[in-house]
Amino acid sequence: MKIRAIALNTFKEAIRDRILYLLLFFAAVSLLFSRFLALLTVGDRVKIIRDVGLSSISIFGVLMAILIGTGLVYKEIDKKTIYTLLSKPIHRYQFLLGKFLGLIITLFIMLFFMSFIFMALVFFHTFKIEWNLLIPIFFVFFELCLITAVAILFSCFSTPILSSIFSLAFYLIGHLSWGLEGLIQKMKPGAGKILAQILYTFLPDLENFNFKTEIVQHLPIPSKIFIISTLYGLFYTLFILALAMLIFRRRNFI
Repeated sequence: MKIRAIALNTFKEAIRDRILYLLLFFAAVSLLFSRFLALLTVGDRVKIIRDVGLSSISIFGVLMAILIGTGLVYKEIDKKTIYTLLSKPIHRYQFLLGKFLGLIITLFIMLFFMSFIFMALVFFHTFKIEWNLLIPIFFVFFELCLITAVAILFSCFSTPILSSIFSLAFYLIGHLSWGLEGLIQKMKPGAGKILAQILYTFLPDLENFNFKTEIVQHLPIPSKIFIISTLYGLFYTLFILALAMLIFRRRNFI
């Protein structure tokens, strides 16, 4: 009940944030722009619309998660409302979980609106509903859950600006860490290679949630990959949330 109340309050607070609607507006413009881009490009126009549309949904969804998520905890601290909340019979982990779930609900609704515009745009060109496009969108949502957890983690001990930079760096590293695998194969045995292997093991691999190319190009995807990516996103998100709870529990607000 306590977590649900905090989540509902966070949701109401998030949907009143002007940044959310500004990003949603630009996301809609980007999706519609993909149609004009397709007209100016030689090749399969529908593929271009699919590719640009899915990329837009992912990018603007991440920006929503970062810009709103990094301020969730900081606003409560800055406005001193954190003292009132924690003076009540509410555990700190319940506070963080409520904030997390409230923003996830908000992101789900925003993702629904962006997906609706995107699917309608594709339908306008193909005159059929391409349900397979929901696969990459589903995993974009998993990615947003992880990025939201990361944003909340950094907001527990840093300012919104620094938290946004850290979260964005996490996102970029997560999509570039796959390059380490090729680098490791070319490196000679030694301390450098061992260090690179350790980094590759612990750095996030957000490419696990990227199925845009496979879906757009109609490439076969083994079903077990979906299960592995889902479990990866679930456990990594829980790990980040647990770390955020540990830091938040140890923080002194006096």
